[in-house]
Amino acid sequence: MKKHFSNILAVSCALLSGAIFGLGLILAGMTNPAKVLAFLDLAGLWDPSLALVMAGAIGVGLLAFALAKKRSTSFLGLKMHLPSLRIIDKRLVIGGLVFGIGWGLSGICPAPAFVLLGTGTTKAIIFVVFMLIGMEIFEKIESYRKKISPN
Repeated sequence: MKKHFSNILAVSCALLSGAIFGLGLILAGMTNPAKVLAFLDLAGLWDPSLALVMAGAIGVGLLAFALAKKRSTSFLGLKMHLPSLRIIDKRLVIGGLVFGIGWGLSGICPAPAFVLLGTGTTKAIIFVVFMLIGMEIFEKIESYRKKISPN
């Protein structure tokens, strides 16, 4: 019974955290592709306001990771899963470039895309469908890569 309650608590906390995160994205303008594209338009009518959003997110992230490094379990008692790799390799750089190109072309980032999906806009639906297709293609490539080179 205790395990069942802790699972319900974990799911409830995750849903509440996701809702707060989504609301923050909406309030910050991160779900508005025009605002995002204006932030990325350094040579045109640049809108620097999202830099403050990013700085705030980085600050929260730094604090959260500093606290998480000192713990072996989460506040809900679940095992912590922190990133262990600390290298910048070709795959990371290529992934970042693909992410940045997609963000720059559409003005939509993956997390805000799911918030936008709730609005039912065609652009959000198309973006999420193609994002999921891209994720599936990546999984297929990774699976194939592991089969031919198990290292």
